[in-house]
Amino acid sequence: MSVRTGKEYIDGLKKRSPEVWIGGERVADVTSHPALRPAMEQIAHLFDMQHDPAYAEALTYQSPTTGDRVGASFMPAADRAGLEKRSECYRLWAEATFGMMGRSPDFMNIVLLSFAEGRDVFARGGERFAENMVGYYEYVRENDLFLTHALVQPPTDRSKASADQAEEFLHVGAVRETSGGIIVRGARMLATLGPVADEVLVYNLPLLQPQDTKHALAFSLPIDVPGLRQICREPFDSGGRSAFDHPLGVNFEEPDSMMIFDDVLVPWDRVYVHDDVAISNAVFPDTNLRNYTAHQTAVRGLVKLQLAVGVALAISRASKTDQFLHVRHMLGECLNYVEIVRSCILCSEMECEPTPVGTVRPKYEPLQVVRTNLPQWYPRVIEVIQTIGAGGLLAMPSAADFSSAIAGDIEKYYQGADGRPTAERIKLYRLAWDLCGDAFGMRQLQYERYYAGDPYRSMASNYFTYDSRTCDDLVERALNLADRVESDRDAVE
Repeated sequence: MSVRTGKEYIDGLKKRSPEVWIGGERVADVTSHPALRPAMEQIAHLFDMQHDPAYAEALTYQSPTTGDRVGASFMPAADRAGLEKRSECYRLWAEATFGMMGRSPDFMNIVLLSFAEGRDVFARGGERFAENMVGYYEYVRENDLFLTHALVQPPTDRSKASADQAEEFLHVGAVRETSGGIIVRGARMLATLGPVADEVLVYNLPLLQPQDTKHALAFSLPIDVPGLRQICREPFDSGGRSAFDHPLGVNFEEPDSMMIFDDVLVPWDRVYVHDDVAISNAVFPDTNLRNYTAHQTAVRGLVKLQLAVGVALAISRASKTDQFLHVRHMLGECLNYVEIVRSCILCSEMECEPTPVGTVRPKYEPLQVVRTNLPQWYPRVIEVIQTIGAGGLLAMPSAADFSSAIAGDIEKYYQGADGRPTAERIKLYRLAWDLCGDAFGMRQLQYERYYAGDPYRSMASNYFTYDSRTCDDLVERALNLADRVESDRDAVE
């Protein structure tokens, strides 16, 4: 099977009956629910882009096993050009969603590629687990499936290990083994786009403690497997809002869910880590997953940052506040963030490093700059939009006002200073509010702060992971200057 169309993706969802709960009610059909349909339609559009002649070459490549066209985000990179092709794939999908969908299909595709290229890590538990992982990567690639993942234990008691919670299986764990697989029980979060995904991949991102053996798992399942249910957060948009008033929110809201596994059977061929804390803890660092995912998230983050900075520029021009030095200073600061992120992406591709299987992956250090600073830079750009927009962000009318008796007042008193028609100026401010004030925008802000984990811990980890030899050597050379001066003085005397 080659890359799917949007219709094929939606038809696949219709055949499934996942147990999804929103607002205390079970969703009868995820494809028609007003809180889920917009995200589903956006994902369908991404699948359709793979068939568009304008994008097909960039978004797909020839499968090494079937010869069919498959998604480029699954593609191993033989060299820098391969990384650039993947980067272009990420960019096109990110631009299609304005960077607002943090878990578009390419994210999990690249996760599976990193696991397939890091198969030896899974082989530490037995060769069958490595074979399972490579087989699953190929299965998802050839069937063009859309995955979500659930990495984080629910925030029950953060001070305790999974094994030490108030109940044994509050966090997902293996209850028992059977001839057909393992039975798992417990909860996991945060499954972004989980209700409209085809399958879920579960593995551990936080480090487990030695007593967490039962929780040392990695596995995958179809989203509608018996015993799996999803509890979604309250939607920001349940249908009916105007796209004029909320252009981003009504199109790109990603539903997030808590996944609850109620004695779910995971077949043995879907198990990748089992009963081994050391291997579970090694999955993230030893597969070099961060190199792969940081590449995709950096490209997506760049597009999102460019949109936010563009909004800040447009808002300042609409009211001519860009004539003031302090506003220009803020805008210049934001433009610097864009160029730093762009440069880091290019550097990671140019200085790519080899993998154990003969391919290359992006260099980690430049991407870590993005991972550790975007959680600060994106909120800062949002703050700049709030500052420049000021009270104007709160005063904008809605689409309904244009067809009312006060339409003349709207045209007169909401005009801009840059010649932009009144309706266009109001659309701009509504877009800005979607980014910097509405619930949708606040979720986007929180997402950028925490999508890569605790930003404080991530920044601190640089101390342990950064190759500081160049810095250290320069210090030693500088210290040697003192010895050389003393030696020269002795020689003169």
